[in-house]
Amino acid sequence: MDTIEVSNLNRQFLFRQSHVGQSKAKVARDAVLRFRPHISITPYHANVKDSNFNVDFFKQFNVILNGLDNLDARRHVNRLCLAAEVPLVESGTTGFLGQVTVHVKGKTECYECQPKPAPKTYPVCTITSTPSKFVHCVVWAKDLLFAKLFGDKNQDNDLNVRSNDAARSSKNADDVFEWGENEDIEQYGRRIYDHVFGYNIEQALSNEETWKNRNKPRPIYCRDVLPDIMTQRNGNNVDKTDDLSSASAMASLGLKNPQDIWCLMENTKVFIEALKLFFTNRRKEIGNLSFDKDDLLAVEFVTAAANIRAASFNIPLQSLFEAKGIAGNIVHAVATTNAIVAGLIVIEAIKVLKKDTESYRMTYCLEHPSKKMLLMPVEPFEPNKSCCVCSETPLSLEINTHRSKLWDFVEKIVKAKLGMNSPLIMHATALLYEVGDDLEEDEIANYNANLEKVLSELPSPVTGGTMLTVEDLQQEFTCNIHIKHREEFDEEKEPDGMVLSGWTQALPEKKDAKTSNGNGASTSKSLPTKPGNTEIDTEVKEISDGTVSPGTKRKLSEFSDGSPVDHSSDVDETRNNKKIQKHDDEDELVMLDHWDSDMSKKQRLP
Repeated sequence: MDTIEVSNLNRQFLFRQSHVGQSKAKVARDAVLRFRPHISITPYHANVKDSNFNVDFFKQFNVILNGLDNLDARRHVNRLCLAAEVPLVESGTTGFLGQVTVHVKGKTECYECQPKPAPKTYPVCTITSTPSKFVHCVVWAKDLLFAKLFGDKNQDNDLNVRSNDAARSSKNADDVFEWGENEDIEQYGRRIYDHVFGYNIEQALSNEETWKNRNKPRPIYCRDVLPDIMTQRNGNNVDKTDDLSSASAMASLGLKNPQDIWCLMENTKVFIEALKLFFTNRRKEIGNLSFDKDDLLAVEFVTAAANIRAASFNIPLQSLFEAKGIAGNIVHAVATTNAIVAGLIVIEAIKVLKKDTESYRMTYCLEHPSKKMLLMPVEPFEPNKSCCVCSETPLSLEINTHRSKLWDFVEKIVKAKLGMNSPLIMHATALLYEVGDDLEEDEIANYNANLEKVLSELPSPVTGGTMLTVEDLQQEFTCNIHIKHREEFDEEKEPDGMVLSGWTQALPEKKDAKTSNGNGASTSKSLPTKPGNTEIDTEVKEISDGTVSPGTKRKLSEFSDGSPVDHSSDVDETRNNKKIQKHDDEDELVMLDHWDSDMSKKQRLP
């Protein structure tokens, strides 16, 4: 359902300036038909997770080629391809990095056979109290302040600190963030500014123990940075409009270059102006907004807020361009990488159509040559017998059944971890939860009531030893989860208050075998190094958008004897110390560690 943006034009060659704002799918079809007028292409400007794109829809195709931009959608398509028994060719690029993988039910691993590491997270105390990097300030501005002001008011938020006014009136701190009916929007913006950048900092400074070995932040109040008359003058320029793209604090203030680093006064102006534009132009959206890197006003607000907080903590300020990259996990695309990966997708698709299973390859595009090679081919692997998706292996969940509610289980495990969209949850024959358009009102009320109950107090109690069955009818995916009761969890290391395991069976560590420190990744094992029988064992880990992580697996078949390059001394050990991360911009991934050009030898498999 993407539309064409100006930034797409440097590497998506079917699009032109005149196409900006139009549907990518529809414009791509029209462009291709100009040079191949006799073929049939049906474009859909829609969400691939819509119910009409079901298993029957997928069954009409011989192969699916994926170029999706997030983990959730990739999992969804993977499950539909498994249910429809249609081969899937997956792909992704970021900068100079990329990969193409082939997934065939029963013959190769599926997209989810290897666990996908969780996104990079930061301790809550660091974000809320002791930031030391600009990324900490961006996370604070995006996930705390933006969410508090413009998102769901019912969500818990670590900005709930009483202000002097709130404390005197004995009101909950939530009231500090409420815009009073008769309150001037300018005054409201200043009050929020003073609360989060002034009062909250003063409160933090009152804990002297925290700052014994740290530089103390300085409280910043709006009156000290910006005279009243300046924001009042700018405030008069706000015109209400239905065109969201024209609602820009930078435009209102005459700031033009997104790569300029604003001073504290400019950041303060942008902060106040962006907040005013949200409340004047987009009032109906407030309460339902979430940060979107393509929402200019949201990026402006987050940039300004992050910079003001950075100034308070003596952290170098950054431009909107840099802040947007951090907030959206953006690595700018390279046209040649996209072209190479697109070519590899077609090559694998042709093999699939010819049913040439012996020639299938997973190919990784590297940033730096290894033995004069930039493309690293790897044979596909057999399905992981521990995979809960294609091998239907039960999972295990450690959870406090006396404290955690069914809602926690649904949101943190069923939706966030398992990627289900329309879940149905059963305990034996008892139906605990279901969603769907065909439910009666009393059923909906009953299931909603269950969400608020702790697991052990459900109509059919869920306790240690319980086996839950979770199903998504649209994906035709069923998973069994064994519940293990656990009293306590580490708030920093296990912030969800529950731990899901069983995606992959860990191998015993050997003296000379190195173990991956990734989240749930398999232990690395050595590979044969005999010429003509070489396998490059590459680890590609995914953060938000799914990259292949082969792990320790069995090959489907041996490399052909006609292998053009002898890698006998070039067996990659990147599984242990190299991680590639994918994220939600285009089809991209991010390299976390340097990909060494020197490849290390591995032990021979027993």
